[in-house]
Amino acid sequence: MNNNSSSFIGAAKRPGLPLRQFVGIAIVLAGVLVLGAQLWQSVASRPVVLQALTGGSVAALATALGTLPILFSQRLSERAQDTLFGFGAGVMLAASAFSLIIPGIAAARATGVDAWGAGGIVGSAILLGALALLVLDRVLPHEHFIKGVEGRNAQVLRRTWLFVFAIALHNLPEGLAIGVGFAGGDALRGSALATGIAIQDVPEGLVVAVALLAAGYRRAFAVGLGMASGLVEPLGAVLGAAIVSGSAALLPWGLGFAAGAMLFVISHEIIPESHRKGHEAFATGGLMVGFVLMMLLDTALA
Repeated sequence: MNNNSSSFIGAAKRPGLPLRQFVGIAIVLAGVLVLGAQLWQSVASRPVVLQALTGGSVAALATALGTLPILFSQRLSERAQDTLFGFGAGVMLAASAFSLIIPGIAAARATGVDAWGAGGIVGSAILLGALALLVLDRVLPHEHFIKGVEGRNAQVLRRTWLFVFAIALHNLPEGLAIGVGFAGGDALRGSALATGIAIQDVPEGLVVAVALLAAGYRRAFAVGLGMASGLVEPLGAVLGAAIVSGSAALLPWGLGFAAGAMLFVISHEIIPESHRKGHEAFATGGLMVGFVLMMLLDTALA
């Protein structure tokens, strides 16, 4: 202990060491500020990307609001959780159909492609989106609340990070969908999509926080991580809008890709999670209500 103490004191007395640390931190902070300013200028100069950022931020805020009840009560029945899972799946399913796939086919037809060609483009994009999520699901280590650990090298990471990666895999397609929804040039349709996703993000944030609490995490940590999980959505929204808005030819591909990613999450993640505890009827009922709500939002606001 004495050796360690003397070495620590010696290190602290070395001239210039705190200054080097200060300079290093200052350089990093300056780089972050410059990068942030450049990103903001890029976003502010492109109205579509700014709209996508706003829509993604609203969805992230909805996720954060959904976690707040955990600060006052930790009880949420498994039946209620499965119903909320089903509701989220229904919203995402309707959004995939009415806000992404159908507009994607229309966008492809607008470029002069015939009906078969438009369907082939969007269908191929759907498969690519699902394949991308499948690759991430296999490669990125993560842990589901019910299914357990998946992905490579999962055992070497702390369990917290496995949950974080799982939540990111779930929320990324939602952000991408918002981004490409606004990139289509129809602000009302993009707003309807963002509104629907934000509505389902409220119970989703609650379910995530409840699941983290049930997994043994402290109440404040469960709420904080549940809130942070929504930050993936504005990032995905900006990414999707920035890539797709620059080219009309990319729009049907972007819409189909986002739809495929969401459909993968619905089938691979949400439905299995909601059907493992014997509450299939409630999960299906939630799915039907969520689907109809998102359909009405899309058809009424678009």
